Amino acid sequence: MKRIVLLTADADDALGARIRAAVGTAGQVVRPASRDIDELHRLLPDADVVVGDWSGELPLGATEAAMTQRLMLIQQPGVGVNFIDVPAWAAIGVPVANTPGANAASVAEWAVVAAASLSRSIPWAHDEVAAGRWPQEAVLTRGCRDIGALRAGIIGFGAIGRRCAALFAAFGCEVAYTARAAHRGARARFLPMAELLADSDVLVVAVPLTEHTRGLIGAGELAMLPPGALVVNVARGAVVDEPALVAALRSGHIAGAALDVFATEPLAADSSLRTLDTVLLSPHIGGGSDTARRKIYAMTAENVARVCAGDRPRWTLRK
Repeated sequence: MKRIVLLTADADDALGARIRAAVGTAGQVVRPASRDIDELHRLLPDADVVVGDWSGELPLGATEAAMTQRLMLIQQPGVGVNFIDVPAWAAIGVPVANTPGANAASVAEWAVVAAASLSRSIPWAHDEVAAGRWPQEAVLTRGCRDIGALRAGIIGFGAIGRRCAALFAAFGCEVAYTARAAHRGARARFLPMAELLADSDVLVVAVPLTEHTRGLIGAGELAMLPPGALVVNVARGAVVDEPALVAALRSGHIAGAALDVFATEPLAADSSLRTLDTVLLSPHIGGGSDTARRKIYAMTAENVARVCAGDRPRWTLRK
């Protein structure tokens, strides 16, 4: 019987139940008695499979790789592997897999809905009415625009970026994207980064966090956007320079920002982002729909079951 260590914090144990059903008598699912590094280190030597954690509380790095004795797979229930040192595990022959594309539609819908909400000042109007005011005329001073009248630019054209492009196009937007290379058959224009920035009324950032994308959108890039542009970040917080974004919002050059991710999570109580009524804040839940979670759980359980049955895992990463 394979020992499966499940690190994710899931109050209703839905993922654990899915894995137990998938592996049957071939695997035993074990959860940490406490969510700390010492407990993780206690469990690792006897683990055959580790299902990763998305909170970052239990990272899997080189130190942890040195402790394993029989591990066959690290399975991340999601796309991001920020807290897993993939090269360290590859060096000892342990594959790391994720669930690519499982939450792409969910994240893309969040990005486009957030952009539409910002373009019409919907979050601001809600707060005003909830506070007892009736800003029927005041909203006319906020430059509200139909989303279909805006030019959408997408940085990154993976599953999320492609879905964003289709949704923006459905609203009637002109859509362009930038990526490491143009995609054959893409239903959007490919532009170099500088041209994309200059041509985007809505900028969606949807790239993974790497050494090349950290700080990708800084003061210079924000200044290249048209006056009144909107910024939507569904990548990782560190891809966008938050102080530079705050400065651009305060100056009015950037009309609004929708942020599902932050450089530090949870967002600090004294963050300047909390003080701006042109910002839509979300606690990293863009991919957290029930629809997406079902896909993630199904893919995770399938891969764990494959390994327990002696088959090769799918969706392994190479870095």
